[in-house]
Amino acid sequence: MDFKKEEGRIYLENEEGKTLAEVVFPTGPDGVALITHTKVDPSLQGQGVAGKLMDAVVEELRAKGQKTRATCWYAVEWFGYNPDKKDVYIEDPDYNPSCNL
Repeated sequence: MDFKKEEGRIYLENEEGKTLAEVVFPTGPDGVALITHTKVDPSLQGQGVAGKLMDAVVEELRAKGQKTRATCWYAVEWFGYNPDKKDVYIEDPDYNPSCNL
C-alpha cells in the first residue's frame, strides 16, 4: 500500500485523487500529536488498511521522537491490541471517542 504523507496526516488515494483511507494526527502546542480521525472507505474495509495506517503513524512518530494521544476510538482500541507500539502512546483516561472508521 502506497500511503501519502503530509504534516499530521497519512492517507491513501485512488487514481482519481479521492481519499480512500486516512488517519489525522495534528501536533498540539505541547508537541504531542493527537489522533483525531481514522477513516477507511467501505471498499477497503476488512483488508487491514486501518491497522496499516496506524503502523505508519507509529513509524512517523518514532522517527520524530514524538508521542501521541488519541480521541479516535479506533486508535485507542488499536493501541490496546498492540502493546509493542505503546512507546509512542500516552493513555488518557478521559478520552472522548469521536471518530468514524
